[in-house]
Amino acid sequence: MGLAARGGTAVSPERMGKADLHVHTCLSDGMASPQEVLDYVQEHTDLDVIAITDHDSFEGAWAVREAWARGRYRFQVVTGMEVTAIEGHILALFVEEPLPSLRPAAEVVEAIHRQGGIAIIAHPLSVVTRSLNRRDIERLMTWPEPLAHADALELANGFSRSLPLMAGRHRTVHELARRFRLARVGGSDAHFLKAIGSGYTLFPGRTADDLRRAILERTTEAVCGRHPRLWELGLWPVLVQQWRGLTVTPRTLGLGPTAMSFVQRIFPFLRPS
Repeated sequence: MGLAARGGTAVSPERMGKADLHVHTCLSDGMASPQEVLDYVQEHTDLDVIAITDHDSFEGAWAVREAWARGRYRFQVVTGMEVTAIEGHILALFVEEPLPSLRPAAEVVEAIHRQGGIAIIAHPLSVVTRSLNRRDIERLMTWPEPLAHADALELANGFSRSLPLMAGRHRTVHELARRFRLARVGGSDAHFLKAIGSGYTLFPGRTADDLRRAILERTTEAVCGRHPRLWELGLWPVLVQQWRGLTVTPRTLGLGPTAMSFVQRIFPFLRPS
C-alpha cells in the first residue's frame, strides 16, 4: 500500500475509498490532456475520486469535468485549483468561483471557505517548490479569523516524497497536523500520467461527497505510493515539464506581480494587509 499517515478514526482499508487530490493537466504545467487524464485513471488506477488542481486556473478542472460528463467513468471528478498565495501553494477543492492569487495565505483560505470549499496546504515545508514553511503554517492556523484556518495538510505528495531533500521534514509536518488537528491527505502532484495515484487519500466511502465529509471529520489517511523514476518518464519530457512549471505562474498571473510576490514573501512588511 505504501506509507500511510492516519488521522482521526481508523477505518479498515477494505471499506475506504481512494482519491488523488492533486492532479495537473496540459492546460497548466502538466503534460497530459484532460481526456488522457480521464482515460489513464479509468484504465490504469483504482482511484474512486480525482481532483484537478491546475495552477491559478479552473480551465483544466472544467475541461476534465466536461469530458467526464460525456463519458461513463467509474470514478468521480472534483473541480479544484492550486492557488499561489504569497507564502506558498494552497489546494482549493469543491470550488467554482475565481479565487485571489498572490495574496496572503489567510486571505486565500478565507475565500475558499466562503465558497464552501476545502483548503489544503500543499507540499508543506518543501524546498523545491513554493510552499508554506513551519512559521507560515503556525501563523495561518492561529489567525484570528477561523475562516482562515486550513482544513488539511498534504502529508503525502508523490513528487516531493521522491526527493531526498524532503526526507527529514515529514516528522515536522506530522507534528503540525497533530497540533492543529488538520486532516491528513495525499495527492500525487502528477504532471505526468504515470505519476497519477503515486500519492493518495484513503477515506470512508467512495464518492466525492464522502471525501469532503471525511476531510471535515478528520477521518482520512495520507498514503505515499511509488513515484515513477526519471528514466520511466524520459529526460526530455521532464525537462520540458520543468520549464513549464517554472513559467506557469508568470504566464498565468503576469511576470511583474509574480516577481513582487517573491519580494513580499522575503519581506513580510511589504505584504498587503
